Amino acid sequence: MINLQGSWVAMPTPFTEDNKIDFKGFETLINRQIQYGTSQLFILGSAGEVTLLTLEEKEAIVKEVIKITKGRIPVFFSASAMTTEASVSFAQYCEKQGADGVIFTVPPYVLINQSAAYMHLDTCMSAVSIPCGIYNNPSRLGVQVMPETVKKLSDTHKHFVVDKEAMPSVEQLVQVQRLCEGKVKIMCCDYPKYSIVLPTLAVGGTGTANIGGNIIPEEAALYSRPWTDIKIMEEGRDSYFKWFPLLQQLYTFSNPVVIKAALRILGLPGGHLRKPYQEYGGQKFADLEKMMGEMGVIDKYGI
Repeated sequence: MINLQGSWVAMPTPFTEDNKIDFKGFETLINRQIQYGTSQLFILGSAGEVTLLTLEEKEAIVKEVIKITKGRIPVFFSASAMTTEASVSFAQYCEKQGADGVIFTVPPYVLINQSAAYMHLDTCMSAVSIPCGIYNNPSRLGVQVMPETVKKLSDTHKHFVVDKEAMPSVEQLVQVQRLCEGKVKIMCCDYPKYSIVLPTLAVGGTGTANIGGNIIPEEAALYSRPWTDIKIMEEGRDSYFKWFPLLQQLYTFSNPVVIKAALRILGLPGGHLRKPYQEYGGQKFADLEKMMGEMGVIDKYGI
């Protein structure tokens, strides 16, 4: 099984100006992630504008990204869908194509209870044999997968390897780590208003599932390392504190609006948004560009 740790970057989907998927842009962005020490990639998450993609487009992305990444960097794909059956079908497609792993969520909007959440996730995990995980994001999905449910899934499925947490609850982190005893790796989002990066690493989590690494990949890899000694802890904490203001800027609007603006500033592909998203502009864009310049991001990463 893959030992997920360090910086797990949730990538945006690059589009051309006429709204086609930019597979050459995908390759450029992925090569950059590998170059700067990212440990693994997450594709088709919320940062990837997944709800604005057709099933055919998602399948094409899986095929092409696996061609680009195979043997170079582990890549997980979101198999989130509105129904259990659709999640299972897409996860099996990913497995057939050679994906390293898949991530499941509870279906959005339906507001199911814990018993139904367990049944859904259990069914999804039972349908594949590759490494899998859950994305626990109640702010987008409406339902929290409770630690007891995570443990029950862990006890049932040996290939359940990662819990991607995105909620402002240190109790959730502690309980998952305590109940699962490290069998399920905890990796957290880098949303500054939650600020759970350091607590995640402190309780034994193994890294971050982040969007900041799209813009500062080497720095995100530094502050996402699991805390195996005091030097790593201090370096990671100092780096996280340094880059925290940029993370605040990157989360000014919902993903991936500001991430794509920052990619445009760097001259990288992937800056075009699909509607109904609006391009990031005006004074906020100018403030983002100024901060990236002052912090040395443009000099280091600009094309």
